[in-house]
Amino acid sequence: MASHHLNFVKTALSKAPAAKKGSKDYYYDTKEKGLMMAVTPTGTKSFYLYKRIDGRPERLLLGRFPDISIENARKAAMAAKGEIATGKNPQKAKRAIRDEMTFQALFVEYMEKYSKVHKKSWVYDEREINKFLKHWFKRKISSIKKTEVERLHAKLGKENGIYQANRLLERIRSIFNKAIDWGWEGVNPAVGIKKFKEKSRDRFLQPDELPRFFKALSNEPNEAARDFFMISLLTGARKSNTLAMRWGDINFTTETWRIEDTKNSEALTVHLPKEAVEILTERKWKSESPWVFEGNGASGHLADPKKAWMRILKEAGIENLRIHDLRRTLGSYQAATGANGYIIGKSLGHKSQQSTAIYARLNLDPVRESVNKATEMMFGHMGVNGKDAE
Repeated sequence: MASHHLNFVKTALSKAPAAKKGSKDYYYDTKEKGLMMAVTPTGTKSFYLYKRIDGRPERLLLGRFPDISIENARKAAMAAKGEIATGKNPQKAKRAIRDEMTFQALFVEYMEKYSKVHKKSWVYDEREINKFLKHWFKRKISSIKKTEVERLHAKLGKENGIYQANRLLERIRSIFNKAIDWGWEGVNPAVGIKKFKEKSRDRFLQPDELPRFFKALSNEPNEAARDFFMISLLTGARKSNTLAMRWGDINFTTETWRIEDTKNSEALTVHLPKEAVEILTERKWKSESPWVFEGNGASGHLADPKKAWMRILKEAGIENLRIHDLRRTLGSYQAATGANGYIIGKSLGHKSQQSTAIYARLNLDPVRESVNKATEMMFGHMGVNGKDAE
C-alpha cells in the first residue's frame, strides 16, 4: 500500500497507476483536507472523505473518478464535513441501508414473531405474500415506496378483484408497521393508500340453484371434498374449522360438534342435523384418521378443495359462488324459515349482532328459527335428500 500527497489535478490522477495485487494505493489532496483517492489493482479510482467520526476513522465514498470531477469531489467532501460538524454521520446512514434487512427477512420475522403467534389466519398471510410479493424478497425494505404499493394495489384490484387487493394492502401495512415497532426508522409505504370501497356480500344458493348444486355435488368424484361441502352447507361452519374437524370433537349421542378454536376465540357447539349425522356416521366407519376429512398434506387433513369446487359449479351452471357462501346459505334459509338474528348468530358463532344484519336484509319477515327447518327447506326444493340426488 502506497500513500501520496499532492494537489489534485486531472492529469496527475489520470496517470496514477493500478495498485499492486492484494493492496490499494491512496492519494491525498493537499488542497481539500480529508479528500483522498483510492486506486485498486484493477485501476478503479474512487474519491473518499477520510475523517474521524464519533471517535473512529471513517472513509465516506463520494464517487468514482473520472465520473465525478475533482471540483465536484471537493464540493462533496466539504458538504459531508459540514454535516459531520452538525453532529450527523453520513456513513452511519449508508451503513444502515447496507445492513438493513430484505423484505424476505422481514417477512420471515413477521411470521415467526407475530402472525403465527397472534393470528389464526397466519396461513393466509404466508400464502398471499408468497403468491403476490415474492418479487420483493431480495430487496431492501427501504427501497419499497408508496407509489409502487399504489400501483400494485390498483393492478390487483383490476386483475384479482378489489377484495384481494384490499387484503394484500392490509398485510403490507401490517408487516411494515411491525418493522417500525421493532426499531426500523423508515416510512411505511402502505400508509395513506385508500382501499377500494367494498360492498357486503349477500350471495347464497338460490332455490332454483339448489337442485343443480345437489346433483353436481353427488357426481363429484372426490368423496372427501363432496362430504366437506355438504357438511359446510348443513352446519354453516367456517371453512377452516370444517377442514380441521376431528372425530374427537363430535358427539353422535347429542348430535353436536364442539369447535374449541374459533375466529372470535370463543368455543362453539354446532348442532348437527340428521343429514349431517348420516354423512359423518358413514365416514366414521371407514376412517382410520383423527381427522374427519383426512388429507395428504402437512396438516394431515384436507386442504382447500378449490378444484373440486370449480368442477361442481361448472357442472351445476352456477356462477359467482364461493365456498364461504355455503355458510351464508344456511343463515339465509334460517331467516327464511322465521329465525331471528340472535338465533342465526348463535348457530353460526357470530360474536356481534351486526354480523347477522345481512340475513335480516335478505328476508323481511323473520319470526322463528331452527337449523332443522332451514335444512328441510333446502332439501324441500328437490323433494329428495342430498345423498339421493341424481
